[in-house]
Amino acid sequence: MSRQRGDEDGKDVSTTSPHLGGGSAEEPRESDIEPGRDKDEAQPESEANCTNTDVTNEVEEAETQTDVTDNSKQVGEPQTETDVLMTAEEADTQTSDNVGNSTATVKVLLVPEGHVMTVAFVIGLSIQELKGQLASELRVPVEVLQLSLDGRVLEEKQSLMELGVQPHSATRLEMSSTDPTAHPLRPLRPPDHDNMQDVITVRVQTDDGALQEVVLEIERSRQQKTFLGGYRHRLTGQEYHHAAVQTLPKRRPDRGIVVFNRDTQTQTGKSHGQQTSVNVSTQTTRIGCYVSCMNDKLVTPGNYVTAYEYHQRRLKAVICLQSYARRWLAQKVVEQLKMDRDRRLAWHELREKRRRLEREEQLRELHQRWMRPQKKEDLDLLYQALENWKCEQEDMINETMQGSERKAALCWLQEQEAELIASIGRQKIAVQNDNYDRAIRNFLDKSAAPHQWRAADGQMIQMDNQHTIRARELRDLYNDINLPAESEEQRHHILMTLKHTVKEHECQLTRDIMQLIDREVDLMSKRVKSAKLEGLRKRICTLFLQFIKKPAFNPEMAKLLKFPQKACQEKTHILRCISCHRYKGCAQVILAANARLSGRCQACVRLDNMARLHSDLSCYRNILSRLRDDEQQLNESAKIPFLLQVEDVQHMVEKVWTSCSALNASSELHDLVFVRWEREKDWSPWNCILLSTEETSAHQEVQDVQGAYAATFIHGIKYKHMLAQRYFRQNPVMAEYLDVQPAETQTNQLLHKPITTAEQTSDSSASSP
Repeated sequence: MSRQRGDEDGKDVSTTSPHLGGGSAEEPRESDIEPGRDKDEAQPESEANCTNTDVTNEVEEAETQTDVTDNSKQVGEPQTETDVLMTAEEADTQTSDNVGNSTATVKVLLVPEGHVMTVAFVIGLSIQELKGQLASELRVPVEVLQLSLDGRVLEEKQSLMELGVQPHSATRLEMSSTDPTAHPLRPLRPPDHDNMQDVITVRVQTDDGALQEVVLEIERSRQQKTFLGGYRHRLTGQEYHHAAVQTLPKRRPDRGIVVFNRDTQTQTGKSHGQQTSVNVSTQTTRIGCYVSCMNDKLVTPGNYVTAYEYHQRRLKAVICLQSYARRWLAQKVVEQLKMDRDRRLAWHELREKRRRLEREEQLRELHQRWMRPQKKEDLDLLYQALENWKCEQEDMINETMQGSERKAALCWLQEQEAELIASIGRQKIAVQNDNYDRAIRNFLDKSAAPHQWRAADGQMIQMDNQHTIRARELRDLYNDINLPAESEEQRHHILMTLKHTVKEHECQLTRDIMQLIDREVDLMSKRVKSAKLEGLRKRICTLFLQFIKKPAFNPEMAKLLKFPQKACQEKTHILRCISCHRYKGCAQVILAANARLSGRCQACVRLDNMARLHSDLSCYRNILSRLRDDEQQLNESAKIPFLLQVEDVQHMVEKVWTSCSALNASSELHDLVFVRWEREKDWSPWNCILLSTEETSAHQEVQDVQGAYAATFIHGIKYKHMLAQRYFRQNPVMAEYLDVQPAETQTNQLLHKPITTAEQTSDSSASSP
């Protein structure tokens, strides 16, 4: 960035840096600035020095301006000689003030470092003020600075104008410190390029075409400009870089004429051909003129073609073109239809294949659950399969046998059922043991896991404290006690480690553990067999597990154990089981939607299912879990699906929707799902429909169910919704979400309900209160 100083058209323009100059300079008017230059840039300067002739010219100009002003104020008033002298004196004073406010470029050489500082300074100010500015820049006291010009020390009261410095010129001063040891002269911000010139003289061309020399002062900027690319000379290898500049466009000179813009409308022309007459002449043989007939030819006239024949021929050609074009279009349509058919057949085949694979996977999973049960639901599946087998055998015996033979077959069937029930019981015990061991391992692993969280960069951070380390030590010790020992020395070492661990805490539990440890050590010293010590070892493991679960001994268990609530809250959340007549928590008692007071606990329901019902609710449990997942995605605040129990879903599927899809009557329970009837409303038993998985996607795209389905179908769906409302109205919690309907609407629904079968009537009457 450079600042430009100069004279243009005999006018002085001076600019001073706000942080260097002491006074304020006069800014040029906008009309005086050369067109195409920024207002902040200074105008060019002439090389000629300010002489007495310039002062005289300014005085004359000031007199002329004064005369014009006086003439404009008072026309015809005579001007006296005193007025003229006063105007000249004012012009002299104004001119001297303008010269004193002009600036000059001062290059200060710091001795003995050799650094050069360049400042723009008003020539009318004193050397003392210049020292003050330089002292503030160098951060040294003013008293230690000493300026000299050509080896002569300058006085503080002198000004640059008294030293002969001309406006907008450059001078060089030397500055030294009287105390270089305490106050050396060093610039705080050294320039980036010491070899760069501070002041350069360039030659520019003015508007009238004349060349003028202009002194430019260079300001070093600490900002590094971005590299914009450039060119490289292939022969010399010299590089030319692009430079970014911002210059105002050149202003057009004012012609003194007011110009207006307006829209015009011009008549558009067109080319029109016109046939003109042409003169034609022929030359024939006559007397005095011979025309050769060597190039003549004989032309025989052909058949005359009428307009009708011509149009018929064109019509046949058009018909031929149309036939070929229509054939091409028909082929394209047929090819598109074939592609659509192949795509649809491939989609149907893929869907059937996927359905077959899903069915095979379900059968494989079902067979795996039969052969290796892992959960309580798998045992329910075995009991249901046993009940189905028993019913089939009873039907076959009753149909094929009579009398004593029938009784013997029924006795044999009962014995087989007892054996199968015993086999299922043994599997149940094994499953419970495996699940118990797995649950204990997972519980201890969770307590010994380190604290972890996700950092800002997405990585997981893990941290161990004294509590997690303590939990990990107890977990490892519990695993060592459960494992069978390879030798008596190893078992003795593990028992001693356990004894020292529990010995730190004095209580009845630790005393019991240490007593059992001493008993096992004593029996091992007497060479007792390991098989006879299994009960004692299991008791030690059980007591040590109780020791681990106490937060006083293992603080990490405090966040995993479920502490009992307050006594006042326990009373309100305790229910009485109607089967075993025991008081249990509300989480252990299963309440149906129409239950008012109490229900049966989970243990009684499971025992009744094993002994009498032999039903499998896994399909209904899958339907409920799928419904909750879908509603959670659509509405995070959904509540009704989470209030339903598996028994409620079973009642809705079997009693209300008759265990089949509402559209195609599909009875495969594993393929049925509950979706919204009107998708704008939240799901509820009175705003749902039971469909298969394939029908779900098509139903969810329906915007208006009233216009998409027939009136009879809609009436049947509304009737099923009314049955669901009647069933869930008995539950006070579910009754809050029921839509209150006018009495007339309910009466109309009851009067116009369709005729149901005997089975449906009995079901609805059984479900009614």
